[in-house]
Amino acid sequence: METLADIGEDELIRRLVRGLKHDASVIAGPGDDCAVVKGSREPLVLKTDTVVEGVHFTAETPPRLIGRKAMARVISDFAAMAATPRHALITLIAPPQTAVKRVIDVYAGLRTMAEAFGVNIVGGETSKGNQLIITVSLTGTAPNQRWISRSQAKAGDGLYVTGRLGGSIKGKHLRFQPRMPEAHWMAKNLPVHAMMDLSDGLAQDLPRLAAACGLGFQVDFSALPRTAGCTTEQAWGDGEDYELLLALSQKTTVKQLAAWKLAFPKLKLTRIGELVKKENAPIAPAGGWQHFRP
Repeated sequence: METLADIGEDELIRRLVRGLKHDASVIAGPGDDCAVVKGSREPLVLKTDTVVEGVHFTAETPPRLIGRKAMARVISDFAAMAATPRHALITLIAPPQTAVKRVIDVYAGLRTMAEAFGVNIVGGETSKGNQLIITVSLTGTAPNQRWISRSQAKAGDGLYVTGRLGGSIKGKHLRFQPRMPEAHWMAKNLPVHAMMDLSDGLAQDLPRLAAACGLGFQVDFSALPRTAGCTTEQAWGDGEDYELLLALSQKTTVKQLAAWKLAFPKLKLTRIGELVKKENAPIAPAGGWQHFRP
């Protein structure tokens, strides 16, 4: 019998969404960091994400950091589309023997991150289960009816990443800052053709962006910006960086890139390669996080 371990996360999603029918209210369905549907005035942006004990955090993880991460992951997806998050629903599943203080502290972490980004927590659900699980469902808007997808890049576009990569296992995955101000600045000031956030590692997410555009890619591994103490392999495959990966037009000017340095002098924007036609793409090494992997 075929199992999830046999096919992997990406193939499972392809099978689940194959043949889904959408009416005219759906602008962008599965395949991007968020979905986009028609609203009364502006497009509505939708996203849900889950963190699971034993997968995304451990029993020893400080509960406020669990809540912080649960909210920050979804906000990071909104940043990936240069959208604005507004309202959140929280689903919390926990074993009955869980200490009340632990749950209260998880919620405090959720609230702190939500308030920092102007998100209103407006409701949710609770249930008992075998482990602690937090799901955040977030809605928001696309400013000026414009958002950035991961599927509009062209061959020859340069590939860039913000910040430094690698080292999530050392706690970076609990304390990252969603690149919301940076994403909105990029949408206004740079010719961004495609963008996504790096949650499963560059080794997993870059092929997804390229595939969404019908393209391949080539990477200059020596150019990967590494977190202090990390190897190139860790920068390529550790995952949970939550930095932005973007494809910029090959017509991007030196002046435009210099403007980034002035706006965000403490955050690197590094060119790591380019998108190419599939037939010209070299084979990239494996890596990154895959759900259902044995």
